[in-house]
Amino acid sequence: MNYNCDYLIIGAGIVGMAIARDLIHRFPESAILVLEKEPDVAFHSSGRNSGVLHAGFYYTANSLKAKFTRDGNAEMRQYCYDNHLRINECQKVVVAKNEAELPALFELEKRGKINGVEVRIIDEKELALLDPNVKSCKYALFSPTTATVDPVEVTQAIRKELVKKGVKILFNNGYQKKLDTHTIASQDGSTITATKIINAAGLYADKVARDFGYSDDYTIIPFKGVYLKYHGTEKPVSINVYPVPNLKNPFLGVHFTVTVDGTVKIGPTSMPAFWRENYHGLSKFKFQELVSILGWESRLFATNAFGFRNLAMDEIKKYNKKYFASLALDLVKKMDTKGFDEWGKPGIRAQLLNIHTRELVMDFVVEGDKDSIHVLNSVSPAFTCSFPFAKWVVDNYILI
Repeated sequence: MNYNCDYLIIGAGIVGMAIARDLIHRFPESAILVLEKEPDVAFHSSGRNSGVLHAGFYYTANSLKAKFTRDGNAEMRQYCYDNHLRINECQKVVVAKNEAELPALFELEKRGKINGVEVRIIDEKELALLDPNVKSCKYALFSPTTATVDPVEVTQAIRKELVKKGVKILFNNGYQKKLDTHTIASQDGSTITATKIINAAGLYADKVARDFGYSDDYTIIPFKGVYLKYHGTEKPVSINVYPVPNLKNPFLGVHFTVTVDGTVKIGPTSMPAFWRENYHGLSKFKFQELVSILGWESRLFATNAFGFRNLAMDEIKKYNKKYFASLALDLVKKMDTKGFDEWGKPGIRAQLLNIHTRELVMDFVVEGDKDSIHVLNSVSPAFTCSFPFAKWVVDNYILI
């Protein structure tokens, strides 16, 4: 079949769906088509993330990520209430293991206040009122606006909204190749011609972008994240509890998350994956991806770029449940480590690597022109950021 549309969006994850939502809101008469290789929305990162609506205090003052997280938290929360979707206003604390971590804790508060985020330092007495089992050295950082949602439920709600407004979504039919500036071939042999092509392909965004002459400086390195669920008798926490992070890398350390249904889990892992959809065993195995990704990971391991070698060695140990659970002991006064007995659904973080500096890219990256736009790095917390990020993409790349 041949399709013609004003806007073609490749990828039905939260970013692609949010861009489609913003476009149909602004241009209700436009023809919008979303192309998705899977049978439904949110099959990958969008449906496999923690479900946390972050507040925005981690990120460098006035960065895009800080702004999008702050605004996205408020917008996503309101969307859930307006559409009667589940939300757990469980809040969050960041705790310090020792006095050496206190300067970083106060730096997070400073960043949060500069970014316009509701956040404040509390003492141990106030922390005990929030959750008596959480421990910290002298002070903790309290984030009252952090919450959790069901990311699949949210993305499904957006899907229903889009279909109702006339957006066409083609499932089981992904991007195959570029035919010309405005036309692509899909996996079932169809051709799709669009005035503007928007690439929100997540784990494959860099590969699609290269067909259009972009992503010369980048490649995606996949990292597998898995949480360990708690099924013991007495839940160890009632609030999200995070350690003070290493502000030089994008991973937040092993932490407690209280999900939208009240389940407590710890994690995630940040294990380098060997191909882009390396979820279970040899499922979705692609030899060419293995060769390419192993090549990059070998170089990063050899040079220990951004601490990659140390990260990889530490992550291997986390697949021992007892050891993994023990990493969370520093955050609480007591805990039944045996209660953490079930691995959750694994997710893959599509982390962009600058191939020249061999550093992980920490903020959003979009490249493009008047004909095609490529979301190369919709970095965590992309789910929280999705609504304001989509508006920014439309304003700065699509409406040119």
